[in-house]
Amino acid sequence: MDWTSSQLRSLVELTRRGTITAVAQALGYTPGGVSQQIASLEKATGMALLRRVGRRVELTDAGMTLAHHAERILSTEAEAVEALERSRGEVSGMLRVGLFATAAAEILPMALRRVRVVHPGLAVHSRDMDVDEVYDAVASGGVDLALGLDYPDVPIPRDPALRVAQLYRERFSLAVPTGSMAGRAELSLTETGDLGWILPSPGSYYGRAVRTACRRAGIEPDVRHEVTDTAATLALVEAGIGVSTVTDLMLRLRASQFDVVRLRETIERHIVVVFRASAEGRPSVAALVDVLRAVAEPRRDNRAGPEARRQQTPG
Repeated sequence: MDWTSSQLRSLVELTRRGTITAVAQALGYTPGGVSQQIASLEKATGMALLRRVGRRVELTDAGMTLAHHAERILSTEAEAVEALERSRGEVSGMLRVGLFATAAAEILPMALRRVRVVHPGLAVHSRDMDVDEVYDAVASGGVDLALGLDYPDVPIPRDPALRVAQLYRERFSLAVPTGSMAGRAELSLTETGDLGWILPSPGSYYGRAVRTACRRAGIEPDVRHEVTDTAATLALVEAGIGVSTVTDLMLRLRASQFDVVRLRETIERHIVVVFRASAEGRPSVAALVDVLRAVAEPRRDNRAGPEARRQQTPG
């Protein structure tokens, strides 16, 4: 029958996620695009694969049957891609990489420069996404591998189908409005109870990790602004609106003017690369993981956190 891998992948993801919208988010399509792929599958098979149940859709018996076989087809296809790559005798082909904003600004450019030198036959196509979505995107096949974050205080659930390799770790410090800490180089979380915080929502891994660390220290952060975007958070601190946790990588995202104070307690995040276990032996994936590790080498085990300093806006 005449179908494509993308169409089969959309069908398989629908069995896992339950809605067209969730499938679209995982695979990087529009909901309309996913619907068109399913419609094309129905045309190719001559059978109805979905049925409407209120505002939702569910797979028919035929849809479930095809989805079951589609998983095996996609697995066999992945094995064929790996075998073909090995037969070339060199690292080549195309990889789709998912990454979050700070990784796109700081890590990806260095990695791509290195790839051009050591693996000129390897093409890398990147896709920016919410950092909490990268694991699902890799698991679903929306991307081949991704740069993500993991927090020791709130670890990402481990999917046995995925491999997670730590590149390096960063320690959080506290960004505070200029002069508000009277030149102090170190601060305990217990001293921040009266400060207005700027943090992502508690629904995010980052937001939960910082709140968990604060509660472990015996305080509840007074979160006055829930902001996901790092650059916007730094702008609010610069404007004197509140305080927030920062790392070196976050500080390089936007030139700002505020003070950075070392935290007495340890709050860390790990920069990781995520890929499917089934692709572990694929030459192109292994090569890009090695490149990312080499790029991360100068920063590895940098656990001291940002030095207390004032971030100056270029002028």
